[in-house]
Amino acid sequence: MLNYYNEIKETFVKNEVYKKVKDYSKNKSDLNTYFEVGRLIVEAQGGEARAKYGNKLIKEYSLKLTNELGRGYSTRNLALMRKFYIKFKNVQTVSAQLSWSHISELLCLNDQSKMNYYISISEKLNLSVRELRERIKSKEYERLGKNIELEKPKVNSLIKNPILIKVSNKNDKLTEYALHQSILENIDDFLTELGISFTYVGSEVKIKIGDRYNYIDFLLFNVKFNCYVVIELKVTEIKAEYIGQVIKYVNYVDKNIKEVYNEPTVGVIICKKENKYVMEYCTNPNIFVSIYQTI
Repeated sequence: MLNYYNEIKETFVKNEVYKKVKDYSKNKSDLNTYFEVGRLIVEAQGGEARAKYGNKLIKEYSLKLTNELGRGYSTRNLALMRKFYIKFKNVQTVSAQLSWSHISELLCLNDQSKMNYYISISEKLNLSVRELRERIKSKEYERLGKNIELEKPKVNSLIKNPILIKVSNKNDKLTEYALHQSILENIDDFLTELGISFTYVGSEVKIKIGDRYNYIDFLLFNVKFNCYVVIELKVTEIKAEYIGQVIKYVNYVDKNIKEVYNEPTVGVIICKKENKYVMEYCTNPNIFVSIYQTI
């Protein structure tokens, strides 16, 4: 009969030896080791269906490993390894970019699609553990809603709902000017909040439509989707005239600023409150609305 404790102990010892020889691949070695330990724990407990009831065995193994190998083998860590195996056994590969600390953050998620999203975004943006934790805490996945498509992203996957905006004093009645200034003061945070690959082009961009001058609140460019993005701020509920205004700005950028090799410009209205009735009559597929929340 297989001695599961000895197998687990030997797996940990081999990992420590390997990491001393192959210092450059510690992450991968740790993840492979912890996955294998998780598998052995599940088997020792009689299978996945019974594994969640086997905490007594984990406590026993934790005590023995701590006595024989030292720190780092707490019941919590062993339980996380068990969970790691159960949740990732059907995942083809786990990126070496992710550390065990990243995985530990992801294991709190119960939805596989949500977990896949945060794995993908961590790899693409090389997120630190702190950055990953903040994105999970801010419910980024939920705010993207049905727009998430990891394999074939579309332009509407840019837009979170709601969008979180840092302001200096949340108690003050927010004007459009104050909202605009808050974004300018925290422009890097705002670009990160919007999503991947946004760059700043300008604020209060002056354009002439007919014989009148207008001002685009923010003009951005998204490198990933190769398109300009017009941002308009409104501290009220969305109104039909706001959509008409943004469409004019988008058309102006398409005609006068974008190059022939750029994709069509996107318009985003960031407002205090949505009105689905109004949005039903917006037939332009490149105009989007998202509400904002202040933090």
